[in-house]
Amino acid sequence: MTAKNIISALFLFLLSLLVSPVYADAKSTAPWGHAKTLDIKYPPHKVIYDLTTGNLEELDFTLSRISYLNNLYDADPFESSIIVVIHEKALEHFAIENLSDNKQLMERARNLTIGSTIEFRMCKVSAKFKGYEPEDIHGFVQMVPMADA
Repeated sequence: MTAKNIISALFLFLLSLLVSPVYADAKSTAPWGHAKTLDIKYPPHKVIYDLTTGNLEELDFTLSRISYLNNLYDADPFESSIIVVIHEKALEHFAIENLSDNKQLMERARNLTIGSTIEFRMCKVSAKFKGYEPEDIHGFVQMVPMADA
């Protein structure tokens, strides 16, 4: 083996020692690599959101997702439909008596229904179990006989 080959082999060996801890660390913290972003154009669909949360932050997040999805669909009135079915703990947010607690969120929810294919529907059975009648609920909400049907 010539001196040049020995120096080259030594250089490659030292280089591998420098790189291997970085590679090993990357493998241990992300053994499957990292997520890739796909550029997908979503065609309009008919979507149902099952809104059950009693948490105002979760409701806020859900309203943001509904709005974003509507924008992805270009608010297409012919091909898209977004129905939000309200029941369980979410009922109380839409009760008129609680408007002072969440007025901004209710204004956002109502605004989503104006000139769009977004509808809020409330399970009449669930509302009745909670002691609510149609006159107790905001006017942008439609009462349906039963959300499970």
